[in-house]
Amino acid sequence: MSSERTELVEEVLLRSRELSTETVMFHTAISETRGLSAVESKVLDYLARFGAQTPKDLARLSGLAPASVTAMIDRLERKGIVNREPHPDDRRKILIALDLQSIASAVHLWDHLVKGMYELCDRYTDDELRTVIGFVRAATALTHESTVKLTGPTNE
Repeated sequence: MSSERTELVEEVLLRSRELSTETVMFHTAISETRGLSAVESKVLDYLARFGAQTPKDLARLSGLAPASVTAMIDRLERKGIVNREPHPDDRRKILIALDLQSIASAVHLWDHLVKGMYELCDRYTDDELRTVIGFVRAATALTHESTVKLTGPTNE
């Protein structure tokens, strides 16, 4: 690898690390504003993106132990942020769903970031945005894979 290429890759890694840290700090601030832990906030994001999930699905998505997920669901339900609903196809299962009124009351916390991200995207061409999307998608998959390696059942 050329020295310029090495420097560019190292710069991408550094900037990705910085973005990760700032993202965690932002989500921590959002969580604290709402009386949630950062993990609770991110599990809510899984529900927002993927819809209602079983506790087992939430454990799989998050890499958390099933007992931890159950305790977290109990806390979120007491806070009025999620509801337990019967599974439409299997009455032995339950689905965890977002309480839409609770979520709607917090949407304004994202206004500054979302507006800024739209403005940031305006600086790039469609092709450049496709490149960014590809990179972020691949980096997300790699990060998830790394989490599974650390938290999966084969890790002892």
